[in-house]
Formats: sequence, structure tokens, C-alpha cells
Amino acid sequence: MKYSRILLKLSGESLQGEDGYGINYDAVSHYAMEIKSAIECDVQVGVVIGGGNIFRGVKGADKGFYRTQGDYMGMLATIINAMALQAVLEENYIPVKVLSALPIEGVCEKIYFKNAMQYLAEGYVVIFAGGTGNPFFTTDSAAALRAAEIHAELLIKGTRVDGVYSADPEKDPNATKYSTLTFHDAIEEKLAIMDLTAFTLAQENNIPIYVYNANIAGNLEKVLIGEEIGTLIN
Repeated sequence: MKYSRILLKLSGESLQGEDGYGINYDAVSHYAMEIKSAIECDVQVGVVIGGGNIFRGVKGADKGFYRTQGDYMGMLATIINAMALQAVLEENYIPVKVLSALPIEGVCEKIYFKNAMQYLAEGYVVIFAGGTGNPFFTTDSAAALRAAEIHAELLIKGTRVDGVYSADPEKDPNATKYSTLTFHDAIEEKLAIMDLTAFTLAQENNIPIYVYNANIAGNLEKVLIGEEIGTLIN
């Protein structure tokens, strides 16, 4: 394996599958199997999941909620998603811990980076829930933060397209795919991959970001062995 410890970022929408809302068991099972393949290759895996399939703070603010309140609601949504992924991983005999910036007794314990690193070393998948624990920060920023805390060698962002393009490839047939990018270029060209805070955190901590299509079975293992199936930002 090219990497021994990674942080995988999944969107909340990725868990809704074909339903278009909520949590789809088959979609969760797909990602659980992808993570299982990484664990079986002796790669330590941390995971951050968004909550957009249930509630997104920014959209809540558009509908009249205070942004702060909406963001906390979104953080709770990420805990629900983390529990769903935990359940399916456990069904497949993969040891897993859910750590949250918003701990809930009996459900998930408080994030502490030393505990997280110990769990990873013991072979657990560690799912980081609750975002950063603060409003006005995205789960992309949380992913970059957790990657830095656990000294991840790579931050992997799963999407539904096979990398970063000059424009939305689902809307623009002339969009050009990048195989590699610098952080500077990604920021200058305003490529909507992650928010600026996430980019800055990753850049300052020398954590490369890999963007790939997470919907295709076997792709995560291909990233881990170094196959060029997406876009590397460093």
C-alpha cells in the first residue's frame, strides 16, 4: 500500500443513494465495503461524513433558521449518519468507534486526538462526527482538521465524478479533468472542491487531497495502491 493512514471524507448526500433523501441501506453498505477493503489491506481509516442528506445548516438559514442553530442541527445529522455507517461496519465484523465533537452519552464519545490515534493503531475504523463542534464551519473543514490531528498521509474526498474538472462535467461536456493540481491553483481558479478553510488547513499541514469517484466499487483500494483514477492536490 502507498498509504498507511487516511482520512476519508464522504458527503451526507452519498448515503441517500437513489432515494434522494435520508439514509439508504445499500448506499451505506457500499461505502462500508469500500472501507472494509482498506482495513483488510492494513490501512488505518478515519472517516468524516456530512449531514446534508438530513439537514444542512446553510439551507436551514435560507428557510428562516438562525445560522448558528441550523449548523448545530446539521452537526446532529452527521452523528445520525455516523451511527448508520457504524452499524453496517459492525454487521461486517469491522471494529469501529464513533467520536464526536458533540458527545452523546451511550452513543458516541468525545473526540480527543490521542484516543483517535490509539483506536486507529488498534485496528478500529474511527468515524468523526459532529463536524468541528462549532457553527460556521463545514464538514470539509472538519475533515481537514481531523486529518491533521491524526497525522493522516492523505485526505481522500469521495465524490460522484472521477476527479476535479475545470467546470462541472455533469453540465459542461467540454470540462477538462486535472490529474494533479497545486493548492495555489485550486484556490486561484476557485474550483469548488472544498471550502477555503479546508484547503488552508490541509496546505498548512502538508496533507495532500485526493478527489475520486466513490460510487464505483473497488476505487478506494485503487487510490490506496497509487492508481491514478482521480485528481491529486498537493
